[in-house]
Amino acid sequence: MSMRLPVVGVMGSGEKEHLPRAEDLGRWLATQRVHLLTGGGKGVMTAVSRAFHATPNRAGLVVGIIPCRHTAKEPKPEYPNPWVELAIFTHLYMDGISGADPMSRNHINILSSDVVVALPGSNGTLSEIELAIRYDRPIAAYLEDRAEMPDVPQQVPVIGDLAGIQDFVRAHLPAG
Repeated sequence: MSMRLPVVGVMGSGEKEHLPRAEDLGRWLATQRVHLLTGGGKGVMTAVSRAFHATPNRAGLVVGIIPCRHTAKEPKPEYPNPWVELAIFTHLYMDGISGADPMSRNHINILSSDVVVALPGSNGTLSEIELAIRYDRPIAAYLEDRAEMPDVPQQVPVIGDLAGIQDFVRAHLPAG
């Protein structure tokens, strides 16, 4: 009987990859017997997925929650990125400033994650942070300092180094 692997959601910019942070995080997560969950797009989502996928002997999968066009007949352009192994296609098309709207996949991103790490991003990432707070998911912001994303709520810890993020993730993974 196999045990369920925990899911770590990594949220961040859909434009910038934020290297080397995203790659370092992806490689480390791949050694932790977890699944990686992202929104399946470009930027941070691509960088962390690529690094996770390339890590030898990993146990988990790269999961992408994929937004579709308003018609829900096909994914938005450039989704999923090439490293997504399990693409979950949704009818949910809203993002960015509308990321907390009920028609946004961000709810699934957060509710499906046991722990969430937010890298730098903009409105969509901020909405995922707000949803993590709303849904009581452990979340930390992996930022150089709070000035990198000044709108991150004060109750979200800002951690500036990989070792600190590793400690946070380990402390919040379900026992098992």
